[in-house]
Amino acid sequence: MAKASTDRNTIDLFGKTPGRPRTSTLNRKDQLKLNKRAQRQKEKKLGLKRLELVIEQEAINTLDQLCEMSGLKRSEWLLQQIQNGAKQLKKRPLQSPK
Repeated sequence: MAKASTDRNTIDLFGKTPGRPRTSTLNRKDQLKLNKRAQRQKEKKLGLKRLELVIEQEAINTLDQLCEMSGLKRSEWLLQQIQNGAKQLKKRPLQSPK
């Protein structure tokens, strides 16, 4: 029995699976790996570097509160603090070693 593309009566007989159709031939794990690689390349072109920190949960909570008060993301807040620290270092006169 052949199915015509305009046939609406027997559509349920031919096993059309419910849900969103697959748009990629890669499985989810490979898609994530590919997307992560593309993200790293994009960041590299923008001149960004990744930084990993291992700190206590209490410090993370404090950081999150500070970020929320200033309306910034963690990375933005940390970058701002580094820039402020660099400005203060430039303002200080150089001290000769004793």
